[in-house]
Amino acid sequence: MKKGQLYWITGLSGAGKTTIGKLLYQKLSEKYENIVFLDGDIMKKVFESTQDIDYSSGARKERAMKYARLCNMLVEQGLVVVCCTISMFDDVRNYNREHNSAYTEVFLDVPMEVLIERNQKGLYEKYQKGQNVAVAGVNVEIEFPKNPDIIIHNDGNLTIEECVSMIMEYSKREV
Repeated sequence: MKKGQLYWITGLSGAGKTTIGKLLYQKLSEKYENIVFLDGDIMKKVFESTQDIDYSSGARKERAMKYARLCNMLVEQGLVVVCCTISMFDDVRNYNREHNSAYTEVFLDVPMEVLIERNQKGLYEKYQKGQNVAVAGVNVEIEFPKNPDIIIHNDGNLTIEECVSMIMEYSKREV
């Protein structure tokens, strides 16, 4: 069986992971029939009881490893996987590299002030108001990617299409 490919799109909350990932999925769907889109927010609801989601660093890492193992299983079955998740842990990204020969790690690097301005889920505002909320990269420790294949500075100066084109161009070089 031919192995698939994993596109692991990571960045902090509000970085544009899902938006870019969905368009990447659409573009890749024109080329591949065996493609799946996985989003961290949706997978969290699949793997956890929605009332009791633990946002501690340890629980986040455990969830991220579940996502990585699921992606690996799908890639082993020949699927192309686009996975959008914060998952800011070196161990998880190292697992992906060790287990997926066709692995593309995309880091969406966005300045904190832009993330706060976007504030799509209200997390940053809640934190600023002193509410008890765990925000990766603010009050939850993370490990930024050390050697991503692609770094996209998604601060609003690039269109979504330009971001996806960067990923697609990199993939052409890897084939």
